[in-house]
Amino acid sequence: MWEERFAASDSYVFGTEPARFLAEHQSYLRPGLTALSIADGEGRNSVYLAQQGLEVTALEFAPSALERARQLAKTRGVSVHYQHCDILQEDWARESSYDLVLGIFIQFTGPDGRRKQFDGMKRSCRPGGLVMIHGYTPDQLKHGTGGPPFAENMYTEAQMRADFSGWEILECRAYEREIEEGRGHSGLSALLDFVARKPK
Repeated sequence: MWEERFAASDSYVFGTEPARFLAEHQSYLRPGLTALSIADGEGRNSVYLAQQGLEVTALEFAPSALERARQLAKTRGVSVHYQHCDILQEDWARESSYDLVLGIFIQFTGPDGRRKQFDGMKRSCRPGGLVMIHGYTPDQLKHGTGGPPFAENMYTEAQMRADFSGWEILECRAYEREIEEGRGHSGLSALLDFVARKPK
């Protein structure tokens, strides 16, 4: 599905600028840190991380998206290690390898797939490192301005806190905001920001 969506477009589906979530959490993006961005899409977020001086690895399934991501990184003059990967089928987690593990709008699966995503993110994060997640809440269904049409794919504050039980929750906040991120995300949206630190 995603390859068809990206291949059918002659431009970046979600634009080339990072999610506003990243810009608003720039204090966590310190030069020299290692970062993993899963289901990274066309590179807008991984390239931004690299522009902040992080050493970035990005996983993406759709070949067309990977091609655009590599082109964006080249245009912006940064280096990102891109890997073709199906995060729901492959064992991509690297034990305690990254200071920061990022998942932005990765809600293309229900609870079982989400569990696999989050387990891999937890394993890949080093002790004391951060997992940062940004996505939609179930209220997004009434807006229809992006994301899947399935409530079970969305995040709630209670569910996120439960999924990361035992971690230090630095932020878990649901809110509504107008966003303009290419054709894919445009208009009033119901969003959730989540940042948690892995126990040492």
